[in-house]
Amino acid sequence: MSGTGEGVGYDGLKVDRTGQAEAFDAIGDRYDEAFPHKEGQVQSAEWLAARLPSGARVLDLGCGTGLPTARQLADAGCEVVGVDLSDAMVELARRNVPGALFHRADIADLRSGGPVDLGRFDGVAAFFSLLMLPRAEIPLALETIHNLLRPGGHLVVSMVEADLDDFAIPFLGTTIRVTGYLRDTLREVVETAGFRIEEESSYTYAPESSDVPPEEQIFLRCKRLD
Repeated sequence: MSGTGEGVGYDGLKVDRTGQAEAFDAIGDRYDEAFPHKEGQVQSAEWLAARLPSGARVLDLGCGTGLPTARQLADAGCEVVGVDLSDAMVELARRNVPGALFHRADIADLRSGGPVDLGRFDGVAAFFSLLMLPRAEIPLALETIHNLLRPGGHLVVSMVEADLDDFAIPFLGTTIRVTGYLRDTLREVVETAGFRIEEESSYTYAPESSDVPPEEQIFLRCKRLD
């Protein structure tokens, strides 16, 4: 599966991204206009950068337009690789952060033995990318992240607190499918995947766009357990 609709992967799990990339292709740079203030994301990326060696390789998983995370990590001296399912987002990211490398790919492509091999990383940022997956796939995505990280590597991840599984919602004039967890369940899923949660924060976020309701955002700052 290469981020183009439906496929089979993850030990036979059917992977369905129908409409997800197309939605973000249509949104383009309106995403940054609708979500202009990202304090939780910025602070978590700062936490990650502070724990990485000089010149560390960092994966921005679901990089979007590259703002603010890929640029922030590149400015901190990291070697940044970004991945997104949307062609439009990847093109915007390349323009916004010319010093980083960006690929159009799906998280499923990065699994062990998958079609895309980007090497190993000292850190991974996954801000609101896992919420685009159904619950059945999120533990597999976290396993993929664990395998991509070098021993002792760090992960920063964010989700919206909600009891939803692959639920269709209106989003900036289009429709996407999203998944969420209640806080304790999210912690359990992340820890079960082999991570120690070192810090946690949450923010009530009200986007600028009127069709996106306020949300409770959870940020987990984690270390890979060897």
